[in-house]
Amino acid sequence: MKMKMTTQRIVKTAAIAAIYVALTLAFAFMSYGNIQFRLSEVMTLFAFFDPFYIPGLTLGCLIANLLGPNGILDAVVGTIATLISVILIALTGVKMRQSRVGIWIASIWPTLINAVMIGIMLNKLFELPLALTMLEVGIGEFVVITLAGVPLFKFLMKKHAILFDKLIKEKR
Repeated sequence: MKMKMTTQRIVKTAAIAAIYVALTLAFAFMSYGNIQFRLSEVMTLFAFFDPFYIPGLTLGCLIANLLGPNGILDAVVGTIATLISVILIALTGVKMRQSRVGIWIASIWPTLINAVMIGIMLNKLFELPLALTMLEVGIGEFVVITLAGVPLFKFLMKKHAILFDKLIKEKR
């Protein structure tokens, strides 16, 4: 699927990236490290509804990690982890958007990908215990995206369907 690059698309991509960065930095005290609850990660669920959000989310993660305390390694590894996660979320959305459990399944991808990739990175950077670090990162992702994010998205879809549709569905 080829997407036409328009000014509106560029602005929306930049806005998504900016919101991701702002949320990450506003809650920096809990956005970095082995025990992290990065609230901006809830936004990765946008990719379930439209792959249009992948570049903005990836760019937002890159900028947030460049500005974070863990250096260039976090910018590279964290951004790759987010990119893989949102691609898998989008693919799950394509296959399971109409399923009642589709968004729940999609929400697990960032937990698995970040637990492994960020867990290994933090182990290498700070010599933290690998298994424990992977578990801690995974729990943070699971709490933010699956336990908080999915119910939030379901609430918005049900109670604010018109607003949700305008927000989520990108016009091509």
